[in-house]
Amino acid sequence: MEQKLIKPPVEIRYADELEALAANDAGRKPENWKLSPKAVRTFILGSPKPIEYNGRKIEIKKKFFGNDALVERCIITLAGSRGLMLVGEPGTAKTMLSEFLSAAISGTSTNTVQGTAGTTEDMIKYSWNYALLLAKGPVKEALVPSPLYVGMSKGIITRFEEITRTPAEIQDSLISVMSDKVLNIPELENDGLLFAKPGFNIIGTANIRDKGVNEMSSALKRRFNFETVDPVNDVRLERQIIINEVEQSAAAAKIDMPVDIDVAELLAITYHELREGISETGMKIDKPSAVMSTAEAVSVYYQTMSNAWYYDQTSLSLAELAKNLNNAVCKDTKDDLEKLKSYFNTVVKFKAEKVGGLWKEFYAARKYLK
Repeated sequence: MEQKLIKPPVEIRYADELEALAANDAGRKPENWKLSPKAVRTFILGSPKPIEYNGRKIEIKKKFFGNDALVERCIITLAGSRGLMLVGEPGTAKTMLSEFLSAAISGTSTNTVQGTAGTTEDMIKYSWNYALLLAKGPVKEALVPSPLYVGMSKGIITRFEEITRTPAEIQDSLISVMSDKVLNIPELENDGLLFAKPGFNIIGTANIRDKGVNEMSSALKRRFNFETVDPVNDVRLERQIIINEVEQSAAAAKIDMPVDIDVAELLAITYHELREGISETGMKIDKPSAVMSTAEAVSVYYQTMSNAWYYDQTSLSLAELAKNLNNAVCKDTKDDLEKLKSYFNTVVKFKAEKVGGLWKEFYAARKYLK
């Protein structure tokens, strides 16, 4: 019986695409890479034509909607000796991009450290099976590999999420590894050095809003190439991301309801205007302090769709959309509620009068903002 996963990793979700690309990959590959840089680029940014594989035509879909040149730079960085640091506002798909890169390059996206204030050095490098340690002493058999050890020993990517959430001394434990590509294990007297195999590298992510929490040292920064992942500033792209992500989530949850393109566009416009602080017609808007990310917009739409599906509604409710938007925007401070109400009473009201349709229904749902 096939095991069901709530969120399959990238290498499982897109297994057909990765296999088709590997079978047709004639590009130059860095040592121990599963795909060439050209094929990695195609996997992330899509192909205009399907690829023939096992008698089938496999469509390679565009997965990252943003700066194509940024993706190309990320790939070339990972082909070299420096690590890759993706920085930006929360919800700008930094984690998603790191997953795509890792799956395409190493065949796995799950060799990951999740940075928190409680992250310790053994969570990054290695720990010990204390039963074996007591029985046999510090031998290799008793060592329990952590993601950095796994990445170095197998020659694969190690992802380090939210690196600035971890204490500075834990971050700095990476410096010697990234410089010399060797991990010192002093407990193992005769086999105390682990040399990284080709293909090993580190992808870190950090939120701009975490700046100053545990600022990276200049020595560690020098070991990374920094790339800033900006929010999507094209409403059409943001709408398409909402549609794509919601369709995937709905399929995984067996929600048999089509995505309403017009509602997705209304939500994309709302998030874009609140994030930018100005409407399509030039009205100034007080920007909420909350994260107005595309990921949050996807969550708002999916919550609204789930409500409609499980409560046997035939279409999405704009009242429910407004409620979910309210919860997403106003979770940090009450000031954001007033800013959201102001947006409805000016911009949404104007569109309700001029455009009508969904905007009129959306404006009527302002009574649920509280």
